[in-house]
Amino acid sequence: TFLWMVSGLLVTFAMAYTGYATGITMLVFSNPYGIFVITGIELFVVISMSARIHKISVSAARAMFLFYAALNGIVFSAYFLLIGSGMLIFIFGATSVFFGLMAAVSYVAKIDLSRIRPLLIGGLLFLIVFNLLSTFLNLTAMETGICYLGIIIFLALTAYDVGMIRRNYQNEQKIPAAKASIFSALQLYLDFINLFLYLLRLFARNRN
Repeated sequence: TFLWMVSGLLVTFAMAYTGYATGITMLVFSNPYGIFVITGIELFVVISMSARIHKISVSAARAMFLFYAALNGIVFSAYFLLIGSGMLIFIFGATSVFFGLMAAVSYVAKIDLSRIRPLLIGGLLFLIVFNLLSTFLNLTAMETGICYLGIIIFLALTAYDVGMIRRNYQNEQKIPAAKASIFSALQLYLDFINLFLYLLRLFARNRN
């Protein structure tokens, strides 16, 4: 699971740097509909994977996961232009440390966070609603607090997901372990990416 998650991250950041270095980023974002098309494809891939978890083959699941990671890389390539490689590398390193610590503590200490699952889901819904409202309303005064909240939620989700994945592997699974590892990797990949984005927003805001 962790090897596939790391593979997805490597694909994302390799694609991001390639897009930045070759100018593909400018080509994609020069089209006003480019970002919407990519985002729509990303949502389709994730929803399709989740809906067909029992039907798709292991190779198809791997291909869809890596394709999703590559699409994310195209979106992330814009950050090289907006923020610069130095800060991105620093924040990637910070995210890796925070993520690794939470995953290790959850795995070694075998922390059960199932009781706070409703709180985590509620926090996710709040973040989604806030991000939607911020596109129409001026909510910059709350931005710093939201960044801290997002970091806390995705750190907790990392610990929660690692615990759930560990228990699923120990118990009898309804899907093959090879396929389960891909879907588990996708969960952890999304936790890492969202943690990275909220750390990025926080550092960028403090720098400004």
